[in-house]
Amino acid sequence: MSSRRHLANARRRYRRGEATPLLVLGDDREPGQALVFVAKLAFRYRSELAPFTLALVELVTAAWLHHAHPSWAPWLAVATVVVGAGLALVPARWTRRMTVGPVFDRAVERSYAVLVTTVVGGWLAAAIWWGPLTYPLSWIGFIAGVVAAIPWWTHRRRRSRARLDRTIAAWPDIAEKVGLPDSKATSGDPNLWGYVLRLVLRKGHTYETAANQMPAIESGLGTRRGAVRVEPVHEHAGQALVRVVERDPHAAPIDWPDPTRPSEPGQDAVVPSITRPVPLGVFEDATTVHVSLLRRHVLIGGTTGAGKSGVVNVVLAAMTGCPDVVVWGIDLKAGMELGPWTSCLPHLATNPDAATALLQSAVAELDGRAGALATAGERTWAPTPTAPALVIVIDEYAELPDAAHRYADSIARRGRGPAVTLVVATQRPTQQAMGRGAVRSQMDVRIALRVREQKDTDLILGQGMLGAGWHPHRLDKPGTFLLSAPEHGTPRRARGYLLTDAQVGQVAARHSARRPLLPSFASPPVHEPTTDGKASRQERRSGANTASSMPVGRVGVVTPETTLWALLRGGPEAGASVGDLVVGTGMSRRWVYLRLREHVHAGRVRQVTRGKWRATEPHLPPTASEPDTADHTVNRGSHGNGGPGDDDDAR
Repeated sequence: MSSRRHLANARRRYRRGEATPLLVLGDDREPGQALVFVAKLAFRYRSELAPFTLALVELVTAAWLHHAHPSWAPWLAVATVVVGAGLALVPARWTRRMTVGPVFDRAVERSYAVLVTTVVGGWLAAAIWWGPLTYPLSWIGFIAGVVAAIPWWTHRRRRSRARLDRTIAAWPDIAEKVGLPDSKATSGDPNLWGYVLRLVLRKGHTYETAANQMPAIESGLGTRRGAVRVEPVHEHAGQALVRVVERDPHAAPIDWPDPTRPSEPGQDAVVPSITRPVPLGVFEDATTVHVSLLRRHVLIGGTTGAGKSGVVNVVLAAMTGCPDVVVWGIDLKAGMELGPWTSCLPHLATNPDAATALLQSAVAELDGRAGALATAGERTWAPTPTAPALVIVIDEYAELPDAAHRYADSIARRGRGPAVTLVVATQRPTQQAMGRGAVRSQMDVRIALRVREQKDTDLILGQGMLGAGWHPHRLDKPGTFLLSAPEHGTPRRARGYLLTDAQVGQVAARHSARRPLLPSFASPPVHEPTTDGKASRQERRSGANTASSMPVGRVGVVTPETTLWALLRGGPEAGASVGDLVVGTGMSRRWVYLRLREHVHAGRVRQVTRGKWRATEPHLPPTASEPDTADHTVNRGSHGNGGPGDDDDAR
């Protein structure tokens, strides 16, 4: 009995190619068995033997045509030239649509196809005319065949395809050992970093069954630890995709591609907008991670060092480049994370009181927009450069004071329609850290970076996600994440783009010149001065950003912007110096230069001499969309915003 079991095991090993069978001669059936074995071996290694098979077919064909139809040689030579020229000149975009497109996707592969076509066709034409065994034609064919076969044997795609075919053939035995009996590998597809198997599971087994066996599948396939991903097939509950990543595509950081700049010469630049999906990174199959942020709140969670700041920088780089978005920021690390984006953020709160005031103003903005929508009989706010969406980025949400939680909760529940959105980053979004409100439950887009404990998975992604195959605790590199969104319901690993500190500064400087103004329904957040009556550096920076976005000249409100405008239009004919403007407004020199640049671009201010500036049309306030009326009434924007009045009112 044991000998039979041993023989059965040996046969299984032979079928998988794990052992070399021994042929024992001495029986009448031995020649037939040997032929069967040779045929199976040739079929198993058919990919490696393809050059020899082609050479044999070519030799037989040349010998037959040489005796039967030698006049075909010139026509074959002409056909070889035409086919070779077609392969060399056909556009790459056409080959991608063909069945054999991936073979000619790269220039080196296209060159190899042209070379093989020329060698095979040319030698065959010559062999038909003179004979395949004519010297030196036979030696030329042998040497050319060996040289042309070397790239075929060493090509990555061919080796991946051959290995995949053998894995599919051996899957029935592997399935028994990994806990998926009676499952079948029906097809496979090699890719740049490995291959994908499509499994048909046994009745009663689902995708979750295969996902729970990932460590066993890694052992059965002989891969490295963490190389297997199991994904569901949404069209059939009894099927699953097994993705094997032999080479980690996320081993190195991925540079951020600026979406506002063309990727290829001659390509038009794309105008960014919050109505378009935002690119966050790259999946393991080389596809870009796109997610829509319009009317969706975002939760970014992960342990220290997992890469939350990198993902936040990517979001800010995308949002600050959109002309239909205004971004506010809350950074309770004293501005350490969001500080480099100050020139693009009209408001940046760096202390608990300022954070509460900012969220309170956001709620007032939300209420005003909701009222305007109700008056117009509409339900959603359509972002435009004149009526932009509002995105509030909050770093370390758990540090918010209790007074701010109710405002954040109100925005989370009611902000979708008016296009007021929260982007929240935190380490562990527990119910206590999120303020025991509706914030966490209202997050439509969830980005889970590496976590220390498995239970944190459900905190970030939602209840039951750990059991459904979402495993952020297995992420091992900074910036790698799992994305859960309405259009991303499958746990697929991705790595976010990387923006260095130098790149952040460059992007922020470039985007700050074209930031839209927010026709706000709310008053600016109030920042209390310090005890000595002078604004601190951070308060001055916050005030600078506040003035750039709020309406100027509102009755009863004096802001640094109104003061600057009064100095520019009421100064001497020689112009007001930058030093006088800094002293008069109480703001920084950088803030003054940014405001002057905005006014110059709008045609409201001109430079009289070096370092001195004056308003070109003193009767026009800096943010008025219409000329002042004769009776000095307050202008109202299309959304009911308080506009600036005449010179006396503004003063």
